This record gives sequence, structure tokens and C-alpha cells, in this order.
Amino acid sequence: MWVSGVAPVSAVADDALMRLSDLADTSIAVTASSARTAKIALLAERLRAASPEEVPIAVHYLSGELPQRQIGVGWATLRDLPGPAPVAELELIEVDRILAEVGTTTGTGSQARRRDLLAGLFDRATAGEQAFLRGLLTGDLRQGALDGVMADAVAKAAAVPATEVRRAAMLGGDLASAARTALRDGVPGLRAVGLVVGRPIQPMLAATADSVEAALAKTAAAALEWKLDGIRVQIHRAGDRVQVFTRSLDDITDRLPEVVELALALPVADAVLDGEALALAADGRPRPFQETASRTGSRRDVTRLREQIPLTVFLFDLLHLDGRDLIDLPSHERSALLASIAPSATVTPRLVTDDPQAAEAFARDALERGHEGVIVKALDAPYAAGRRGAAWLKVKPVHTLDLVVIAAEWGHGRRSGRLSNLHLAARDPETGGFVMLGKTFKGMTDELLAWQTERLRALQTGADDWTVRVRPELVVEIAFDGVQRSTRYPGGVTLRFARVLRYREDKRAQDADTIDAVRAIAGMSAA
Repeated sequence: MWVSGVAPVSAVADDALMRLSDLADTSIAVTASSARTAKIALLAERLRAASPEEVPIAVHYLSGELPQRQIGVGWATLRDLPGPAPVAELELIEVDRILAEVGTTTGTGSQARRRDLLAGLFDRATAGEQAFLRGLLTGDLRQGALDGVMADAVAKAAAVPATEVRRAAMLGGDLASAARTALRDGVPGLRAVGLVVGRPIQPMLAATADSVEAALAKTAAAALEWKLDGIRVQIHRAGDRVQVFTRSLDDITDRLPEVVELALALPVADAVLDGEALALAADGRPRPFQETASRTGSRRDVTRLREQIPLTVFLFDLLHLDGRDLIDLPSHERSALLASIAPSATVTPRLVTDDPQAAEAFARDALERGHEGVIVKALDAPYAAGRRGAAWLKVKPVHTLDLVVIAAEWGHGRRSGRLSNLHLAARDPETGGFVMLGKTFKGMTDELLAWQTERLRALQTGADDWTVRVRPELVVEIAFDGVQRSTRYPGGVTLRFARVLRYREDKRAQDADTIDAVRAIAGMSAA
């Protein structure tokens, strides 16, 4: 058995099943390596040794996630489990089967059954395997094997271009499946992966520009659209069947009957649309984001909630129409096709211009209507699923960042008994960890304080008399006035006058802004 590093591929028999210890050893080696190329090589070597059935599991596990995403296991569940086994014997496929059963066990006696399954699993795991499982189950396996690194590792393992892997992953909505296709079928198999109605794809994302003028300088003539403060929705219609997915690809169809009705009313046989759903007041201005979030986050009493908080849908892109994939078409062609099938009231207001003054007037109007700002979109850009590039640029009047809460301090005075002062961190794309930027207790209502106290306590990993440390899962949108250099925090920067705008439960920690993005705002090069 290897204490660290990776078992050579030659040491793995063709018909041998991959063991959990193989991945644990790879994880140790990847964590110990600071070079991106070395991480890629280690991951690629391990993937080449996996069978087609094992590849998706290995990709998920080495990316620090479960194929099932969440199975309801936290730190409390992992207390007082058996000590380590002396010999590695757990096979990867068996481990995945057990964890899947943990996640699907419900009903009377389910808690005891889940506990027994975990106890049996840990009883057969070595110390290294137990450490790997704990990190995996708690979301604390930060080894630098993020999507970009893993995609490059898949490409290296399969000897195919990384662009082919990324495209297949975007269209299939899953890097793990793309990895199996790449290793089994090569480039022809990857190119056969297309958009499938009913299977969500990664949404295209927007980068940030300081002003409308700066955005137009990058895009030349462009389309400006309202930047809406709602929930991103990807709508799939196939005949009479409609499915609605969130930004993180969760199916929320049963919560949004308005979206389903809109999709069914379109004069199409099948389509995939991109849009935003939000609650509007009687005057057309957006209601607080929390109301939209509470509406889309609840499966109960949908009819009553719809009466209380009706949602309006604004469509802004069309990715597939009646058997034809559109993602490679220029943005202006997709927009024209969308306008041909959707009522004008359901399409996000849009201005095409290269005139900075006209663009500024459009942006001011969006702000006066209560919206966040504008998105500036290059007219010739294809739909780059899963990517955040210069083709879409968001312009908002205040700086905001999506950061991760890594700890919180107990409040005092009126806030006694509540977790108040948040420790904020940006994502480090190289290590997969998080870099602390500072703290804030501003912008919180009593309701938000109560909610975040309960939520953060559920994510607790440790504590002292003053501070509760938590798993880095909660993403919070922070407004701030600027970024300044700081020797107090490890990233060398901190935020000026940071305040909480809202929690972004529709985003994962890996979707948070990076330390490089924060340094760029400060005009610094990466340390």
C-alpha cells in the first residue's frame, strides 16, 4: 500500500476493481502538490486506471463532491464512528453504492439504518480512507481539483483536446459523464454529446465591468438588457412536458407553475430557454429578493404562495428550438428567434447600440425601475455554457462580490445569542481553498440574524468562546465601496465598508468570486 502518492498504473491489473484507498492516496498527492500541471498529471494517471463504471465516481470524489450531491450527512453524524481498519479493502463502486443508500434511506427507523450503514463503512476503512471520506461527506476536501483542473486531467488521461471535454461537460451538464465518454470513446464520442431537452446545461455567466462605457469598449456594438434581481431559470419544453431548472441545475418545476404555463403557451414543439423569475410589486418594481427566494425555495402550499407572491418571468435567451440546437449561433440571431416565439411582455427589455450615451440612458432607466443594472452582451457571441467571459458583462452601480462564510462571531447587546460578525472569504482557484478578506456585521435585519444563526450552527465544524467555524458552503452577496491592500489578511486585500445584501442559496461555494477577481478590483497582481 502507498502511504502517499499514486499507485502506478502498471500496478493496477486490467480486471482489478479500484479501491477507495487509490483515490485517498491520489488526494494526498494532489493536496501536497502546488503546481497545476502536477495536479493534472496525478489525476490523469488515476483516471486512466479506472474502469468506465468507476470513472464518473472517481471524477466526483476527486473533485470533492458526491455524485448524489447531498445525502444528509454532517459533522454530527460522523461522531463516534468505528476506528480505522488495518488493511484497505473497500472498492470504489461499493462505497458509492453504500453512500447512495444512505442518501435514499427514509421513513421509520431510517436514522438508525443510516447510522448503521456509515458505521459499517467506516469500520472497514483505513485511517487514510476515513480521512478522505470525512472530507468528502462534509464538503471539506479542498485539494485544488476544481472543475478546470479536473477537465484538463480528463483530457490528458484520454489524450483528447480539453475544449472537447469542456463542451461535452457543458452540454451534458456533468463533467463526470463527459470523462467516461472521453476515456471510452475519445473525440468522436465527445462530439456526439449534444443538448438534450430535459437535461439541463451549465448556464452562461457574466463577468463584471466598471461602467457601461467600459463594457462597450470591449464589445463594440452590443445588446443591453436589464440586470434582474431574481432566480435564474432554464426552461425545457418537450411537447406537453416542461421542466424548470435553477442556476445550479436543480429541478424546481413543481414550485413554478407560472413558468410552466408560459412555456406551454409558446407556439413550439420543443425548446430550451434561459430567463429570470422574480416577484414584482403592483407598480412593476421588483419586490425584495428574499420574497422571490422564499417563493422559489418552498415546495409547500404552492397555490397559496403563488397568490401571495406571484412571479413574473423574463426570457433572455433561446438555446434550442424545434429540434435545432442554437448555442453556436450569434447572440443577435438567438435573440431574433426568441422574439419570434415569445410575447414581447415576457422578453427582457433590450437595447442594441454602440452609442455610450444611449447605453447610459438605458442603464439609468433600469436603475430607476428598481433593477440592479444592465448586462452588456456582444452581438456575435455564441452561448458559452458554463463560462464567465467578456461576451457578457454586468454593470451595477455598486461593487458586489459573492463570498463564502467561513466563520461567524457571537454578537453582543441587541445581537446577544445571535451569530453576527461574518468572516468572509474568496475562492482560491489554484488550491481549491478559501482566502479570508475580512469581516462584516452590517446590513443584517433581525430576521436575517435569526436565519443565519440557525443555518451556520448546522454547518459548524468547531468553535471557541467567541467564534463558530463552519463548513464553507454558504454564499453571501456583499456590497462594498472598494478594495484596499491589507497585511492583516492572507490575500493581501480587504473590503472597505462591506455590508450584507443577501444570501445566495442558489449558488455553491465553487461559484463564489475568486481572490484574483478581488485583487483585480484593487489593481493588484496575484500574490
